[in-house]
Amino acid sequence: MQSIESTALEPTKSEMAGLSTGQKIGRLIPVYGLVILTLGLIVIFSILLPDTFPTVLNVRSIVSDKAIIALLSLAAMIPMASGRIDLTVGYGIVLWHILAISLQTAYGLPWPVAVLIVLALGVLTGFINGLLVEVAKIDSFIATLGTGTVLYALALWHTGGRQVVGVLPEGFYALNGTMLFGLPITGFYVLLIAICMWIVLEYLPIGRYLYAIGANPKAAALNGIPVRKFVIGAFVTSGLLAALTGVLLASKLRIGQASVGLEYLLPALVGAFLGSTTIKPGRVNVWGTLIGVIILAVGISGIQQFGGSFFVEPLFNGVTLLIAIGIAGYAQRKRGAVRRITPASK
Repeated sequence: MQSIESTALEPTKSEMAGLSTGQKIGRLIPVYGLVILTLGLIVIFSILLPDTFPTVLNVRSIVSDKAIIALLSLAAMIPMASGRIDLTVGYGIVLWHILAISLQTAYGLPWPVAVLIVLALGVLTGFINGLLVEVAKIDSFIATLGTGTVLYALALWHTGGRQVVGVLPEGFYALNGTMLFGLPITGFYVLLIAICMWIVLEYLPIGRYLYAIGANPKAAALNGIPVRKFVIGAFVTSGLLAALTGVLLASKLRIGQASVGLEYLLPALVGAFLGSTTIKPGRVNVWGTLIGVIILAVGISGIQQFGGSFFVEPLFNGVTLLIAIGIAGYAQRKRGAVRRITPASK
C-alpha cells in the first residue's frame, strides 16, 4: 500500500525557454529556495557569531553530530521514492548499535564478523518490512511502526535496561574516529553513499522505476514494472543502510544503550521530507535530502550558540517537519492542478 505520493515539480528546459528572466527566477525560487535559505542562514550566523560559527571546529562538530542523521535520512528516502515510509530506520538503529558492540564484548566475535551480522539482520528486517507492505498489504507507516517497536523491545530485552560496555578493537573505533583531510571520515561516508544513490536514482532504470511506482503504482504495474520486487528491494536497501548507520553510531559512542537512537528518527524524517521540497520539489531526492539535513544542522547550531535551551533542537525539528510536510503537500496539489489544467488548455 502507498503512504505518500512521489511527483516532481522541477521546470523542464522547454518550459523555461518560453519564460522571461523574471518568470524564470520566479519558477526557480521554489526549486532552490531551501538552498538559498541555507546559504542565507550560514551568512547570517557567520556575521553574528564570527568567533564560533565560521570555524573549522564548528564544521567538524556539525559533520560529526549530523552524519548519523544524514545517513538515516538517505535510508528513509529510498522507500519514500516508491511512495512508502520506513520508520524502522529510527527504531532499528537502537538495536543495531547495541548488537555491534555486544557481539564483540559478550560473544567474542571479531569486529568485521559482528558488523556483517548486523548488516545481514538489517537486510532481513528490510525484507520483512517489504513483505508486510507488498504481500500482506499493510500500510507502510503501520507496518514499519510495528516492526520498529518489536526491534526496540528486542533491544530492551537484550540489554536488560543496562549499558553494554567493554573494550573494543581499534579497528572498530577507526570506523568513526578517523579524520580525513581535517574532517571526520563519517562525512565522506555520507558523500560517497549520496553520490552512489544519486547515480542510481537519476541515471539508472532502477531509480526511474522507483519514482514511477511512487507517482502511480497502478500505472507502473500496467507498464510492466514489477512493483512488488522494487518496493521490497527499496526496504531491503533502507534496512542495510540503517544497519550500517547503527554500526557507525556504535563506533562513535563506544557503548550500547537502549535509550539512544530513537531521537534520530524525527530529524531523519525531517531531512527526507525537506528534501522533497527542494531541487526536485514534490519528489524526494538525494541532494535535497542533504540540504534538508544541512539546514537543520546550521539552524540548530546557530541557535544553540546564541544560548538556546536544551529543548530547542526537538522543537526546531518538529516545527520544521510540519512545515516540510505542508510544503510537500502543497507541491503535490499544485502538480495535480497543473496536470488537470494542461490537457484542458490544449
